[in-house]
Amino acid sequence: MPARLEHVNIAVPDPDATASILQTLFGWHIRWSGASMQGYSVHVGTDDDYVALYAPGHDMAPPAKRYRHWGGLNHIGVVVDDLDAAEARVKKAGFKPASHADYEPGKRFYFDGPDGVEYEVVSYS
Repeated sequence: MPARLEHVNIAVPDPDATASILQTLFGWHIRWSGASMQGYSVHVGTDDDYVALYAPGHDMAPPAKRYRHWGGLNHIGVVVDDLDAAEARVKKAGFKPASHADYEPGKRFYFDGPDGVEYEVVSYS
């Protein structure tokens, strides 16, 4: 069996607030929250995979520009069954979908979500 991606870990100012938004947008749930690595984390996602939202207990440097740094986070890709419904939730939450595209094998759009993190929402239906 090949390896699978279980989670990504990103630093955010308020893990609880970001988790709440991601629950609303993607139907995810909180898997765990608590003290971690001199800070606080919330794991939000599905039973199989999640995004770890980490707030350190110290000052942070400003975010680096996406697509311009080796090892930088460019975006997080999320697969949905109904792209139109997902886009409606994104808009209702006050975010602006952009860069719509049809490509083999699916359709997608991007949006800048909470904390300056870009999300790609894709459907293969």
